[in-house]
Amino acid sequence: MDKVAGETSFKALFPLKRVFSTKRVGHAGTLDLRASGLIIAATGRATRLLPYVEAKDKCYTFRLHLGYETDTLEWDGDVVEQDESCHPGAEGYTTLGTESLSGSYPLCGDRIQAIDRAALEAILPQFTGDIDQVPPRYCAVKIDGRRASDWAERGKDFEMKPRRIHIESLRVVGEGGITEGCSGKEFATFDIECVCSKGTYVRALGRDIARALGTCGCVSQIRRHRIGKVSVESAVRGEDLTREHLKSVEQVLDFPVVKLDADQMAVIRKGNWIPWREPVEGAEKQQGRGDDCERLVFAADVNGNVQAVCRYEPGRICPKIYLGEDE
Repeated sequence: MDKVAGETSFKALFPLKRVFSTKRVGHAGTLDLRASGLIIAATGRATRLLPYVEAKDKCYTFRLHLGYETDTLEWDGDVVEQDESCHPGAEGYTTLGTESLSGSYPLCGDRIQAIDRAALEAILPQFTGDIDQVPPRYCAVKIDGRRASDWAERGKDFEMKPRRIHIESLRVVGEGGITEGCSGKEFATFDIECVCSKGTYVRALGRDIARALGTCGCVSQIRRHRIGKVSVESAVRGEDLTREHLKSVEQVLDFPVVKLDADQMAVIRKGNWIPWREPVEGAEKQQGRGDDCERLVFAADVNGNVQAVCRYEPGRICPKIYLGEDE
């Protein structure tokens, strides 16, 4: 589904409940209220596959605003830091090129230089690979049993602990964009594409990129374009959803498919493993990916309909999640 900005991820599921006449729905990966883009949702027993979907890498674009930071790290939050030294006319205002980035960066509020696209592109490699990220104070991370955002709204003082994430790639895809309603004064904006792991907060990434450049920043226009192999281009808005938009599980997850005969499927349905001597193409290369997705396969019946998720081991296939109808 293609969520619109201003709608909660939970509310985005309402059309799904109506069209499929069920309350058993779920989604993989919550989007911020102000963000838009792809949500992968499931109904019935397929909801048990959502953790595997959520573990897939994701692609986002966002607009980075340099020059001020807000409490929510969004463009229209309450300003908590404003960098006056980066505006034309300020004392010491110059243009910063890539040759100036070899040393340490001054803190926001010191006399610093303006930042161009080349300077931004020069520091982006610092944020690729495995990095530690401190989530925003306004987020769904639980602190003492409550969301961090709940504590932040109550003015409670608390510490957000860093979490390990993976950024596969970052690239600048535009600059100079305008977002209406900015609460602070920006001196530059850049549009950035990010491919990243589960648990990455784009708002925090924007904050940290700005700080690495010696200023402060926030973000707007967050949009999720892809989860795993599923693109938002194949998604549909809630008001346009019909049963025809339902995707099969193998269109969403890239597990190899093994075809079983009726007797083999009956064994799997009862929760028992079956001997399997044939190689499973694609199963071996799943090793080393981490998560719980290692060496998983879809088990399909003689008609090619996926009935179960199984764990492939040399010499046997073991049931993990049964998706078919009970007899």
